[in-house]
Amino acid sequence: MPKVKLFDENLVLEKAMELFWKKGFHATSIQDLVTFLGISRSSIYDTYGGKNALFDKAFKLYRTTSITGFSNFLNQQNNVKKGLRKLFEMAIEQSISDSDRKGCFVVNTTTELVPGDEKIQNILKENKDNFVTIFYEFLLKGEQSGEIEKGKDLKSIAILYYTLYNGIKVVSKVQPNAKELLRSIDTVLSLLD
Repeated sequence: MPKVKLFDENLVLEKAMELFWKKGFHATSIQDLVTFLGISRSSIYDTYGGKNALFDKAFKLYRTTSITGFSNFLNQQNNVKKGLRKLFEMAIEQSISDSDRKGCFVVNTTTELVPGDEKIQNILKENKDNFVTIFYEFLLKGEQSGEIEKGKDLKSIAILYYTLYNGIKVVSKVQPNAKELLRSIDTVLSLLD
């Protein structure tokens, strides 16, 4: 008779995501996972395929959740400039209020596993491209509505905004100064004037 799983696979995956996000891939041992997730070592292997496969699934969950939330938020904004400011303000607030100072799981993984892991490097490039495209399309919406003057290099601005968004997550881990970060945001958003 097959074993019945006594745990919610999705909930455990979310918990694994939190642990990897907080500690990183290398610093998280199988025993850490067993203890934190509250499931056996064999369940980790049987259900998720081991530490590497569990990390891959947890990292994918984070990226999917992030890109969906990011895209949905911007799609709900009627004013491009105000929407971008709100987005950056939220990024600052989330980063500063995170008592664990986890930053961004994608940024953390980039600094931990690149260079050296070509598969992760490709995933990270795709993730960047997805975010830049969302920024670009949002900026284009502002240009088409007349909110942003035509002729600006929207692709470069989208890349800059992606860089700033990730930079907020890094800087907030070290020195979470909301006023300083907001001044930087105002400066960067002035590119749209």
